[in-house]
Amino acid sequence: MSIYRRARVPGASYFFTVNLEDRTSPLLIERVDALRQAFVLTRRELPFLIDAIVILPDHLHCIWTLPDSDDDFPSRWQRIKGRFSRACPDGETITASRGRKRERGIWQRRYWEHLLRDELDFAAHVDYIHYNPVKHGYADRVLDWTHSSFHRYVREQTLPPDWGGTRESRLPLGGYGERSS
Repeated sequence: MSIYRRARVPGASYFFTVNLEDRTSPLLIERVDALRQAFVLTRRELPFLIDAIVILPDHLHCIWTLPDSDDDFPSRWQRIKGRFSRACPDGETITASRGRKRERGIWQRRYWEHLLRDELDFAAHVDYIHYNPVKHGYADRVLDWTHSSFHRYVREQTLPPDWGGTRESRLPLGGYGERSS
C-alpha cells in the first residue's frame, strides 16, 4: 500500500480537487443540497473557512483555511464524503476491493491538495476555481454558473460581475494573433 505524504500546516490555506469515481456522472449537481448539508454538518463539528468553491457535475475545487491550531483536513474530507455518500441512493458500480472494505463507489479514494504558499498563490487558485465552469464548457460566463463562491465575491464587491469575460473572449490566441479553432 502506498503511503502519501501531505503537507500539513496548522492554520494554513489549502486548495483541493475532489473527484467522483465516475467522471461522467452529474451526481454532485443532482445532489448539491446533500453536498451542502455534508459541508454544513462537518463545519459544525470541525470548523474551517471555505474561501472559494466551485461544484461541477463530477468534481469540485475549493480553498479552505483551517483554524490556527489545526491541520486535520483529511478528517474533514472523510466526513464530507461519507455524509454525501450516505445521502445518495445505492446503485453505483463497486469494485471487489471496495466491496471487501464495505466502501461505496461514489468518490475517488484520493484527492488533490496543495498548500497555498502566499497571497499570489491564493489569488491564482481563487481565479482558477471561479473560471473552471467556463473552462469545462458548463457556462459561457463565470456569472452564469450557480454553484460557485464567485457570487459571494460579487456580493462583497471583491470581483465585478463581468469578471473573466465570456468563454468566446477567453479562447486562446493562435500564433498570429487570430483566434485558433
